Amino acid sequence: MPNQIYPQALTKPEIEVPLPTNPNTQYGGREGGRDTSNTAQLKLLSSRDLRLPFSKRTTTFTMAMAFVFFGIAIFLFPTLESHYATSTTTSDQGVEVSYGSVIKLMHEKTKFRLHSHSVPYGSGSGQQSVTCFPRVDDSNSYWIVRPVPETSARQGDSIETGTVIRLQHMRTRKWLHSHLHASPISGNLEVSCFGNDGNSDTGDHWRLEIEGSGKTWKQDQKIRLHHVETGGYLHSHDKKYNGVAGGQQEVCGVKEKRGTNIWLAAEGIFFRTTEKK
Repeated sequence: MPNQIYPQALTKPEIEVPLPTNPNTQYGGREGGRDTSNTAQLKLLSSRDLRLPFSKRTTTFTMAMAFVFFGIAIFLFPTLESHYATSTTTSDQGVEVSYGSVIKLMHEKTKFRLHSHSVPYGSGSGQQSVTCFPRVDDSNSYWIVRPVPETSARQGDSIETGTVIRLQHMRTRKWLHSHLHASPISGNLEVSCFGNDGNSDTGDHWRLEIEGSGKTWKQDQKIRLHHVETGGYLHSHDKKYNGVAGGQQEVCGVKEKRGTNIWLAAEGIFFRTTEKK
């Protein structure tokens, strides 16, 4: 076994999950919403309310907040419901993973999630490191499902087995990538994150292989991701980083089909599939 070389540092992931709020936007959050809401709540308290006894002022403030949040819920709920199917919907109901979906990929054998962060490898390519993370509530484990360039695929289109796709790390905007550099622990093919929104190459291309008889990708369906250039399957195992890596598993590419290179789309936001005409 080669010397174990670990990512230079791993920051503690933030547990903040930005979710799409605009049907035309695949990612992002609400900026400035909190200041606006606070201002609105304060305006609901008139000068007359401020002269009331403390208990009555408290009751008035509580009622005002309830009306504000009720109004926000009424405004947002139809928009979210009409464009997204959340991860609480089960695969029995046929939730498809379409282009634009924001997902967490779970390693079937260990239940860890595919993860990345703004930390480079200390060996090999020196590109942004990719690991498997044990906790579910981590915002650095979200990936956006994208088509390859120069295709006619659109957001909401279903994805059939055999299709070549890309996965973009939502937080850092880099692409899931592989090449012939050796992975730090096992010496297999290194898997990294590379590029940005305007910079992607064929090293970011992965062929979707669905296990079983399914033809289109669905949530909780067993899949493999086969790297087009190197021929390696996206893989993980129980070999973990020490020290700063905090028990995260190595992610690498291997040439053989194994039980340890099966993945499932677990949590996420799934765009409703576009009806084909």
